[in-house]
Amino acid sequence: MNKLIIIKYGELTTKGDNINYFIKMLKNDIASSLNGIESDITYDKGRMYIKSDESNYDVILDKLNHIFGIHEINVGYELPSNDFEEIKSSLIELIKDKSFKTFKVDTKRSDKNYPIKSMDMSRMLGGVVLQNVPDISVDVHNPDILINVEIRPNSAYIYFNKIKGLGGYPVGVAGKGMLMLSGGIDSPVAFYLAMKRGIRIEAIYFEAPPHTSEAAKNKVIELTRIMSTYSGYVRLHVINFTRIQEEILRNCPRDYLITIMRRMMYRISTVIAYRNNCKCLVNGESVGQVASQTLTSMMAINPVTDLPVIRPVACLDKLDIIEIAKNIGTYETSILPYEDCCTIFVPKHPVINPDKKLCEEYEKLYDFAPLIKEAIENEKVIKVDSKIKEEFSSIL
Repeated sequence: MNKLIIIKYGELTTKGDNINYFIKMLKNDIASSLNGIESDITYDKGRMYIKSDESNYDVILDKLNHIFGIHEINVGYELPSNDFEEIKSSLIELIKDKSFKTFKVDTKRSDKNYPIKSMDMSRMLGGVVLQNVPDISVDVHNPDILINVEIRPNSAYIYFNKIKGLGGYPVGVAGKGMLMLSGGIDSPVAFYLAMKRGIRIEAIYFEAPPHTSEAAKNKVIELTRIMSTYSGYVRLHVINFTRIQEEILRNCPRDYLITIMRRMMYRISTVIAYRNNCKCLVNGESVGQVASQTLTSMMAINPVTDLPVIRPVACLDKLDIIEIAKNIGTYETSILPYEDCCTIFVPKHPVINPDKKLCEEYEKLYDFAPLIKEAIENEKVIKVDSKIKEEFSSIL
């Protein structure tokens, strides 16, 4: 018997003629994540298999838990034949060190010419387990241990309880998107959910020194680093928004400050997105959560971009967003008390139902085009991956 890791694809299997492309992308993502770990990765249209030294398995499993496109992970055993006696003796050997009171055997045959039908095989192997392990019983609904047996034309596999994968699509199969990243709770969750649909994310962050601190930027870099564990790396575009924000403050009515700021951010994000071959904007807007996220506000802000705007958390309850943030490891960083440029100048009564035509009139009060051009020309790009943590660990 050879020990190995078995990966099931889930949603990828619905891709028809494109399935090979999706599986190859998943293999590439896994291979990149396992760089430096000696391993052998093979696949077919139903499964992917990873073989490595057993001492590497814990590290490999942790990395697989951060890769989109994986429906299920199993640590299993490959048998050199599909002979029933071989399967029987191997199963007896594997269960002798396991502790359980109830069990179920589930058999699948990819080889439909195999002489024993799946249900008959499960029943026969269940009898083998009952004969060799005392004081146990079958529970087909909620067993302590699920024994999976897969029959292939020239081999068989045995594995036990599954590890749930992240699901979704491999990062990059849908192209790139430009995420408008703040230091709050919502945008990192949008980051995660967009990646789950196969979008490789580049992120854009608007800073406004001295109104925003270096710690606020480092907080965003740390959030980006956490997200890079799901995609290998992230390019973070840092835009100095100070002069634009100050001119908005001087020239526009206070209740329209946030709406005009968002329109300026959308314009800049669109230019940066096109320059980096991104096919959409992504943000953490949730319908009705704040004044700039009402449907009317979105109607007033959206027209400044011709890119589709993906809002993964648009219809999620705030508590659901917080739960996801905790699960993906961004929540504790997101609640650190460093304000971004969207919060430092929030008016007491921001407009809830802004008028697009009024926005256009207010923007004519000052020539913002040169400031937008200057901000774009002076962008700073940081390639963020897990190795960057040490540099910014002082903020945590």
